[in-house]
Amino acid sequence: MSQAAANIDLYPSRIEPEPRITPRQDPVVWSESRAGAPISETEIAHYEENGYLILPDVFVGAELDNLIAAADVALARHGIDDTTVIEEPESRAVRSIFEIHRQNEHLGAVARDPRLANVARFLLGDEAYIHQSRLNYKPGFEGKDFWWHSDFETWHIEDGMPRMRALSMSVMLTDNLVCNGPLLLVNGSHKHYVACVGETPREHYKASLKKQEYGVPDHDSIRKLSERGIRAALARAGSVVIFDCNILHGSGSNISPYPRSNVFFVYNAMSNRCAEPFSGQPPRPQHIANRAHIEPV
Repeated sequence: MSQAAANIDLYPSRIEPEPRITPRQDPVVWSESRAGAPISETEIAHYEENGYLILPDVFVGAELDNLIAAADVALARHGIDDTTVIEEPESRAVRSIFEIHRQNEHLGAVARDPRLANVARFLLGDEAYIHQSRLNYKPGFEGKDFWWHSDFETWHIEDGMPRMRALSMSVMLTDNLVCNGPLLLVNGSHKHYVACVGETPREHYKASLKKQEYGVPDHDSIRKLSERGIRAALARAGSVVIFDCNILHGSGSNISPYPRSNVFFVYNAMSNRCAEPFSGQPPRPQHIANRAHIEPV
């Protein structure tokens, strides 16, 4: 993609006084050929239609145990840059650790694992790099909610990601149960773009990573896009949830005694690397939006 094409704003947001819902202008599955696809035709169709896919039990046994142990080391902040740590708004409990694929060797290897990387390359129809990674932790009793949002809306406006040619993969490190604040997905919402209201404050990320208030859809838009239902991503530890960059998603607070954690990777197409933010503000820091290490996984 040329620099001129990257600067064309196909998905404006946070500039109009009223929210708007418009049709998606990009494919969901970018590969035209299905030959040699790393997932089945049924799985491809499910992802394309619904905006997400759950791959059960990708990591099991000792392999999963090693990932959990690596996450425990990171959560104890061993070898972790404090500037990449986001804490809960009302406590010092860890909410997220960003750029985890570069700070923890074992978790970084997961991003390059062919079981994930090959699926990302296929769905994006291109070589892919890690735009963002993080370890998410929602402790029992005190893990707070993540409000409804489209990741792409933020990545487009605040990071300058031109097109909907990115996806997320969440590797579950604990069982995701109905009671411990699981990921919630608005079924099929990835086919529509919600332009939000409210001018982006400077250094918005400092507050939004704890509690997002700008770039969040209005209640009427959420209600309309939820007509096909809301799905909870329930699966055992070691499973992987893949979801499109534009699907509306969120999660409730964890009031159960059971913690929930996952390691999360955003794969962006090499041809879709970020340009200048469409907010007109400086780019977010490197550990939140990768600009310095653009290399295929």
